[in-house]
Amino acid sequence: MSGVRDGAEPVLARRTTGGAGRRPPTAGMAPGRDRPFGRPWIDDPYARALRTGRGPLYLRRLTSPNHPDDADDTLGEGDLLPLDVERWCAAPDAADARVLDRCTGPVLDVGCGPGRLVAALAARGVRTLGIDVSPDAVARTRRGGGSALRRSVFDRLPGEGRWGTVLLMDGNVGIGGDPVALLARLRAVAAPGSRLLAEASPHDVDERLTVRVEDAHGRHGRPFSWARLGATALCRAAGPAGWTVTGRWTAEDRTFLELRRPHPEPCTAPRTADGRRELL
Repeated sequence: MSGVRDGAEPVLARRTTGGAGRRPPTAGMAPGRDRPFGRPWIDDPYARALRTGRGPLYLRRLTSPNHPDDADDTLGEGDLLPLDVERWCAAPDAADARVLDRCTGPVLDVGCGPGRLVAALAARGVRTLGIDVSPDAVARTRRGGGSALRRSVFDRLPGEGRWGTVLLMDGNVGIGGDPVALLARLRAVAAPGSRLLAEASPHDVDERLTVRVEDAHGRHGRPFSWARLGATALCRAAGPAGWTVTGRWTAEDRTFLELRRPHPEPCTAPRTADGRRELL
């Protein structure tokens, strides 16, 4: 997971493993069990989960969809969004492999998390860099054989304008809570003619939220802005940000889109009244 403007950048998934039999935390938890806030994805439960490779871990909705500035005191267990820590920390699965097959270097993995895709591409001999604001994510990516930097996607990045493929997986389309702004930023990072491989929510959603990371014991980090987009909403956001949708597929109950950054139109000299080109 790479960083957003306030240093928060998560990854979403539809379901989690390793949490069977454990009751998720509730919004009405007693104050004595509520832990102090930490920086999102840095010194909150996400960092601890990465060290162990296990959940359960959640994003808790703190606002109603599309009203990210209005706190909602009625939210309960149904407003927990599971984070699939075990899958992120495992080797790439069959759905990941289909994404990896579409990658042409150099590849930038935005919000790389523990680095399963970065390491897999490196093993294939593809030049790849992962970025993430979490020091634990960067450390785990490097231990797995990948290259990674602790960096926000909105910071200055190496190789801007020259990346052949940009990865935005595991729900990272939600970074910053403004999908068009995120996609526009990635267009500036990518090379002309490059591709963006993005994972959308498997549900037909288009939500702007305030959330926080939370574990099964009520420990949590600070609130931050987030978004959830299904394939339809992601297609709508692509155009205003300068991307063209060129592919869509599903695998293992996950939904993916391929976006392309068009080549710039060639400059041509204006024509005279008789159809000849003027000399510039």
